Amino acid sequence: MDRLTHLLERRSIRRFKPEPLREGDLERILAAARRAPTDASGQLYSIMRVTDPELRRALAQLAGGQAHVAQAAEFFVPLADVHRLKRLLAHRGQEMARWPRTGLHFALVDATLAGAHLAVAAEALGYGICWIGGLLNRPREVARMLELPPGVVPVSGLVVGVPAEDPPLRPRLPEALVVHENRYHGYTPADLDAAYAAMAPASRRGDWLFVLERYFAAGGAMEDRDPAYGHLLAWQGFVADWPPTAARALEDAGLPAPSLGEALEAVLKTGWRGVLFGREGAGWRVWLERETAAERGEGRTPGEALGRAAETALASDG
Repeated sequence: MDRLTHLLERRSIRRFKPEPLREGDLERILAAARRAPTDASGQLYSIMRVTDPELRRALAQLAGGQAHVAQAAEFFVPLADVHRLKRLLAHRGQEMARWPRTGLHFALVDATLAGAHLAVAAEALGYGICWIGGLLNRPREVARMLELPPGVVPVSGLVVGVPAEDPPLRPRLPEALVVHENRYHGYTPADLDAAYAAMAPASRRGDWLFVLERYFAAGGAMEDRDPAYGHLLAWQGFVADWPPTAARALEDAGLPAPSLGEALEAVLKTGWRGVLFGREGAGWRVWLERETAAERGEGRTPGEALGRAAETALASDG
């Protein structure tokens, strides 16, 4: 068989036989995952293998009631993980630099590559796999269930098992629409019509737009997921201007905000009419002002200072 056959004919499997992986195969697919490429040898990922049946069922419900999360032989959660790197540096007396945006990027890439290697290895051994994007419907609940420390976020879910179905291939966009040469080319109306025609079988109604609307248009699933994902990134330390301590302080006060800008908007909606930022030595200070009161907060960053000022101000309001 052509070595690429299992790649060119791959399908997502959602029905599995109640059988475990063959002896030794789990070790082989995990070994394949660990051989995935990584930038600068950092390996900014971890893989959570979920074996607790109750936890599997709970995660299946969080993912939108996807039964195969609980029923497949194995369920994995690839994790973007800079926590281990921070611990490694500290173990040898080094402090990790502050690079949350770049760290998130490379950690997501590393986790995705490792998960993809795991999936491809499993399919090469004859198993079925399915990525579970619905795990990010409620990402903070997932993080709590898996007890993820700061610096770690779930990327997706991945089920692996013995297939109990043989579904047809799903459509994909034509090569001419996804492969660019030397420079990104624009899309003509004819190109876009060709995309809809090629992907029509992806919808039971024969129109790909119904799928795109459900997930990506205004009011769709991705718009619903975005605030929760933003809060997760803030809580886990991946938002450059909004430290986890500040995010938690405002959320405890009933004003959840995943960024500094959204925090300013939330605080000003509570009746405080002005916010003044200023430098203080190597750090920052913030004053919240209104007609009869003012609160001050200090911190290493504007976000940290705002969080402390808002925490005090909102507590006095209560």
